[in-house]
Amino acid sequence: MGLDHDATPPMRRTAREDVGRAGRLVLTRDRVAWPGGDTGEFAFVRAPDSVFMVPLDAAGRTTLVRQWRYPWGESSWEVPAGTLEEGEDPLEGAHRELAEEAGLEAAEWTPLGVVHGSAVLDNRQHLFLARGLRRVERTPEAYERDMITRQLPLRDALDEALRGGIAHSGSIAALARAARSAGLL
Repeated sequence: MGLDHDATPPMRRTAREDVGRAGRLVLTRDRVAWPGGDTGEFAFVRAPDSVFMVPLDAAGRTTLVRQWRYPWGESSWEVPAGTLEEGEDPLEGAHRELAEEAGLEAAEWTPLGVVHGSAVLDNRQHLFLARGLRRVERTPEAYERDMITRQLPLRDALDEALRGGIAHSGSIAALARAARSAGLL
């Protein structure tokens, strides 16, 4: 069974205004008009695309990272992930972020598609399964100083995501798609 998608918007944009900016995040407000004359607004954040990697070793183990998430006021277990630089190819960014956060390089990469984190966030999250792993030096960013890593079976990581121990939506999606790609689902 496949779900069809319609790429034709049911309304047209009549105006766009950037109402705020913080670094690479832009708060945008679009004014729209529907056939028949109704009008409305959509406010959303434009953000850089990102990558989420599920490293999987020959024994079926993955590596998760835990770091403090300031807006949430708590630490979060996640798959290694990161923001793409302007114009950066998602696979290149995935290589960089996997080494930076998890201290891993991968010889084999399987794209697992794209997800969107929220209807009020305009960015794409590119998901990858990374295999053929070897250890390299971790080089976390300054804001990732508290980050720790943990290796566990992929099945256990997926179980933890499905029971709520992993709340990061991109990580949950990446773990589910990786488990399916690896034959666990």
